Amino acid sequence: MPPAASAEEIREHNTRYHDIAARDYDGKWGISYGVEGRAQVLGKLRRALGEEPRRFERALEIGAGTGYFTLNLLRSGVVGSAVASDISQGMLDALAVSAERLGLPAETARCDAAELPFEDESFDLVLGHAVLHHLPDLDAAFREFRRVLRPGGRVAFCGEPSRHGDRLASVPKRAALAVAPAWRRLVRARPRVEFEDEAEAREHWLEHVVDVHAFTPSQLKDVATRAGLVDVRVTGEELVAGWFGWLNRTLESTADKGDIPQLWFEWAYHGYLALKELDTAVLEPRLPPAIFYNLLVSAERQS
Repeated sequence: MPPAASAEEIREHNTRYHDIAARDYDGKWGISYGVEGRAQVLGKLRRALGEEPRRFERALEIGAGTGYFTLNLLRSGVVGSAVASDISQGMLDALAVSAERLGLPAETARCDAAELPFEDESFDLVLGHAVLHHLPDLDAAFREFRRVLRPGGRVAFCGEPSRHGDRLASVPKRAALAVAPAWRRLVRARPRVEFEDEAEAREHWLEHVVDVHAFTPSQLKDVATRAGLVDVRVTGEELVAGWFGWLNRTLESTADKGDIPQLWFEWAYHGYLALKELDTAVLEPRLPPAIFYNLLVSAERQS
């Protein structure tokens, strides 16, 4: 077994991976800044907080990427002003382009989550989406989140992989690989060329080393509690929608994207949304968070 990567190596891998991925990140993940995008982001924040989001005058996003959360929250009016932070300058550059196009005043800051360059008690909300599992030192990061929060401020992180949910997701992935040749014949798509260029090959390799955590609900609760945060809440998100999404994404990854019919993408997208509604209305309130693909955590800095 190779030695575990150091914290510095993890940060370097994350920076390089996300700099490469930034070029087509929004398209790959179907990120939008319209009505549907705002509804998705507000829904995630609502589930993380366990209540309708109030207005937060100043927010800090950790690992903001190309701006999915920050820009949609600014457009919705839930956030008055925002700083989008990330370790990847490539991601922040893409975010700045989208912010200018949308006419939104988002600030950006390239920094490490464990060493935030902001004054104490300077934000009302610290948030992130699919970022905690990239951080090598979670305890140091959560201490920083608490430090920069104003009393009564909230922490909210969404889209974090659960340990058990990740194992369950391997089932539809394996099933998709087994039926992929028949599916490609059905949609008349050629097999995907392994890698189009060296950058894509590098991105593929890095994708497998940048994810350093998969969580249980108790682990997320404990790290927030150790940082001195209170009212810690951990919930689950996406079960059947997650399985459906991984099945489709795995199938798509085996084919030349230009050959896949647009009708397929529309069916996959709307099917995912329908199953997500089932998860939200029926399964999430009744089943233990640990079995869901994603975990959400929120907490408060005591007033």
